[in-house]
Amino acid sequence: MRKTIALAFMAAALAGCGMVPSQQGGGGEEKQQAGEQTTVKQPVQAAETNAPAEQRTAPPQQGTVIASRETKVAAGGQYGKARVDITALKRQGKTISLNWTVTATEGSVNLHNGMGSSALDYSVSAVSLIDPVNAKRYRVARNGTDANAECVCSGTQGQFLKSSDATTLYAVFAAPPADVTKINIEMPMVGVFTDVPIS
Repeated sequence: MRKTIALAFMAAALAGCGMVPSQQGGGGEEKQQAGEQTTVKQPVQAAETNAPAEQRTAPPQQGTVIASRETKVAAGGQYGKARVDITALKRQGKTISLNWTVTATEGSVNLHNGMGSSALDYSVSAVSLIDPVNAKRYRVARNGTDANAECVCSGTQGQFLKSSDATTLYAVFAAPPADVTKINIEMPMVGVFTDVPIS
């Protein structure tokens, strides 16, 4: 019964949210054609949060790693190494939730503003999903439609990882069509994960 009430409440909360498709991380889809991008407006339902971006983190994910990648990351003029593990890519109605863990494996890894859409964006708003079959890019959802709307995603302010430190991050997107069962994930500093299965 509690689960049913919680789901009903979540559905009501999601119905009131929107997106800003023309901005980086606007939460919509962008149709990609030879050399140009056209923004296609598509409503996005995403849970609104009152927590500042730097305090939003994903709950720990249990289960198996569905994709993993090693990368070099610059921090203060030096390079550290990190492993990025995708732990969940889950379709929930008209949205899709992505969870991942970044683990510093050598040296220092600076996530402070490395995954945001600008130098002062301390979030993961520049992460996107790419549907190669339909040639569409999905940007992180926003919790409103005005210029001050925040991404429905983790904040990264002050996240400077030292060797063996780890952090869990998340982002919410508009869901691709139901027949899309695998998608590519593009992350600044990390690169592209290809054919990641959607659950």
